[in-house]
Amino acid sequence: MLKFKGRAKTFDSEEGAMKAILKREINKGEVIVIRYEGPSGGPGMREMLSPTSAIVGIGLHKSVALITDGRFSGGTRGPCVGHISPEAQAGGPIGVVKDGDEINIDIPEGKLEILISNQELESRLKKFRPPKPKVSSGYLARYAKVVTSADRGAVMTLNKD
Repeated sequence: MLKFKGRAKTFDSEEGAMKAILKREINKGEVIVIRYEGPSGGPGMREMLSPTSAIVGIGLHKSVALITDGRFSGGTRGPCVGHISPEAQAGGPIGVVKDGDEINIDIPEGKLEILISNQELESRLKKFRPPKPKVSSGYLARYAKVVTSADRGAVMTLNKD
């Protein structure tokens, strides 16, 4: 499954996606979108092994895809794209995907696309405001404020630019 096109089913956490998967609310042809699990949103770039394992367990690994700003370890099967950058918490396009949006995954071409107009994407991004951080105090809160995006190593820096 190097190519996949389907309608988005969005979740703002791994837990939300897991509930839907286990309740069998995911249908063939859908793209599960799990966001706010990246370096800042997680915080800490959570592993998505539970959702991918559950998808395999209910037999949908050949008929659904999963995209996330979280990470995968290597035990993942099926069309799964992780480490999406910039992550939702940082204002990346994954944060503005809506249920029903068509998503195209083309691994040979290196493409991951929300099939909406550029105007619609720009409008959504302009209106987008990330939710309050999941953690508001302590080391993880500090980390979430200064961590770079996954494409830049998910490392702490004093200057995120």
